[in-house]
Amino acid sequence: MGSAWLLIVLRPAGTEASLPRQASVPGGVAQVSLGPAAAGGRPPQAWLGEQPVLVVKEHGQWIAVVGLALDIAPGEHELRVQSVDQAAEKPVGEVRSVPFGVSPKNYPEQRITLKDSSKVQLSPADVARVEGEIAAIQRLKRHWRPVDAVDLNFVLPAAGRLSGRFGLRRYFNGEPRSPHAGFDIATPRGSAVRANAEGIVLAADDYFFNGRTVFVDHGNGLISMYCHLDRVDVQPGEVVGKGQRLGLSGMTGRATGPHLHWGVVLNGAMVDPELFVAGRGQVR
Repeated sequence: MGSAWLLIVLRPAGTEASLPRQASVPGGVAQVSLGPAAAGGRPPQAWLGEQPVLVVKEHGQWIAVVGLALDIAPGEHELRVQSVDQAAEKPVGEVRSVPFGVSPKNYPEQRITLKDSSKVQLSPADVARVEGEIAAIQRLKRHWRPVDAVDLNFVLPAAGRLSGRFGLRRYFNGEPRSPHAGFDIATPRGSAVRANAEGIVLAADDYFFNGRTVFVDHGNGLISMYCHLDRVDVQPGEVVGKGQRLGLSGMTGRATGPHLHWGVVLNGAMVDPELFVAGRGQVR
């Protein structure tokens, strides 16, 4: 791929944090209006399938901020929505359906050659390990910790050259593999990797493909992940601030060179992290 650089443009202090850029496509984020927000009222509850969805107040409206998985089918979908009693803080009334549409999107291909073929053709022991790790990561992605407010005003977690955009259909040594579900920043080994927003460390572990990885829970189904780290400086359960160092970049796991793989999970779906920095940083 051609060279690309990340340029951070700082916003003035006190500026209202905007929602992630809307992209109602597989791998994107849909913004679905749920109706007027009364002053002091509690946000309604919303679900996509069985997964709860982040709801925020924006310009006097309740907005469901919906993560769309890369494998979601284009077409019409619906949220289940229920009001919440302000005093009792419990759901009230009937569950209603709110429709929204998903448009198709074709992502480009990326072909990668790995000298270490054991990361492509796995041994039975590695297959067993990977299957267990995938199941564990799926449980992390579905994690839900209720909070009153979520910081959607992300900062970039590292500085460097953009080396791989989200959604690329990848081929390793000529063989098709899962699409690229993150955002790669090529940064020298040992560079600081920082939290894109405040949160709680959900997990920190060493995975076959992702290498040393940190998951940060920002609340209400919004989670970020930082992969291929050379060193991890935080522990599960630790509260971290926006911009706090989580560790140092590296190339652990399946990687062709030092870089940070940055992922964002929203209501269980891997979504394009670039949508969360649009307007706060330019990605070129």
